[in-house]
Amino acid sequence: MIAAHTVFCKAKYPLPGGKPGVLRYDPPAMRVLGLETSCDETGVALFDTETGLLGEALHSQVDLHALYGGVVPEIASRDHLRRLLPLIRQVLDETGVDRPDAIAYTAGPGLVGALMVGAGMANGLGAAWGCPVVPVHHMEGHLVAPMLEDDPPAWPFLALLVSGGHTMLVWVEALGRYRVLGSTLDDAVGEAFDKTAKLLALGYPGGPALAALAEGGDDQACALPRPMLNRPGFDFSFSGLKTAVMLKVREAEEAGCIEEARAGIAASFQRAAVDTLIGRTLKAARAQHAERIVVAGGVGANRLLRAELAAAFDGTVHYPRLRFCTDNGAMIAVAGALRLNDAEEPATIRATARWSLEALTAPGVNGQGHG
Repeated sequence: MIAAHTVFCKAKYPLPGGKPGVLRYDPPAMRVLGLETSCDETGVALFDTETGLLGEALHSQVDLHALYGGVVPEIASRDHLRRLLPLIRQVLDETGVDRPDAIAYTAGPGLVGALMVGAGMANGLGAAWGCPVVPVHHMEGHLVAPMLEDDPPAWPFLALLVSGGHTMLVWVEALGRYRVLGSTLDDAVGEAFDKTAKLLALGYPGGPALAALAEGGDDQACALPRPMLNRPGFDFSFSGLKTAVMLKVREAEEAGCIEEARAGIAASFQRAAVDTLIGRTLKAARAQHAERIVVAGGVGANRLLRAELAAAFDGTVHYPRLRFCTDNGAMIAVAGALRLNDAEEPATIRATARWSLEALTAPGVNGQGHG
C-alpha cells in the first residue's frame, strides 16, 4: 500500500536545527475520494492510504454515444451531472464512510464541460465537508493505476500510455518527474482500433469488438505495414496502417467476400498495431536501460499486447487489472493520495482541456503539483 505521506505544517515557534516555522510529521491514514469525469465514463472510488482501495463504482455512457458513433461532449457533460452524486453516495454507503479526508478530481486533459462537472462537484463537496481537494492529471492517473495492485512497480520505469486519445512513451523517474520520449504523430492507437472497427461495421466503441473478432482470424491474412519501426526516435504513427486496412476492406467488398475476410483483417490489424507498440517500447526500454515497464490506458487491456510484451521484455511488465485500464475513479483516487501535499482549499475549479504531462512537478514543489 501507499506509505503515509510526509507533509509540512506551520509550527508556532522555530524548530532547532530546522527551517524556521516548519514542523515535519507523518499524518495518520487518509481516505481520498476520487472523481473521474474527463470523457464518457463517470468514475468514483474511495482509497485509504494505509489499507488501499475501499470501494469504487463506474458508469459508462457507451449506450448514449453509440447512436452517434462517437462521444458527444454536451451529452457527456449532462450525464456526468446526472450520475456523479448518486455514485458518490453509493460508494460512501457501501464503504460505511460518512465523508472522505480529501477529494481528488480529474482536472484535465479532457472535455472541458465534462471536467467542470467533476471539478465543481469536488470543490462544492470539499467546501461542505471542510476537506481539501486535489486536482489530478488524467494521464498521471493512468500512469499510477498499477499502484493499486499487490505488486506495484518501483521507480523508475518506462510507461507506455495507450488509449483512445493518447499514445506515448514516458520515462518516469519518480512521481511528477516525467520525460516524454515519444508520442503519436497522428492517430492514437485506441483511435486506430475504433476507426478500423468502424470500417468492419463493428459499431461503437469498436476496440473490444475488434479484439474479439480478431481471436477467430488469421493474423497473417493481410500484409499490413508496421509504421515507424525502422525510423529513429520513439514516435508512433497509425494513420498509414488505418489507410492500409481501409484498402483491404474495399478490396474484399469489391470481391464480394467481406464477411469471410473480416476476422482476418481484424487479426492482421491487431497484430500490426501490437507489433508497432512493442517494437517502439522495447527500443525505448533498451535506450533507457529500463528494468520495468508499465502499460496503462484502455488499450492496455488488449490481451495480445499483454502476452507479447511480457514475453519479449527481459524485465518486469506491470499492468493495472483489466477494469482499471479504462477511465475509472480508482486511478484518480490513488493519484490524489500520492499528491496529498498538493491539496488545495476548495475554492478554484480547475478544468484544462490540454495539459502536458511534462508540465507536472513533484508533489509539493512550488506548492502545486500542476505546475
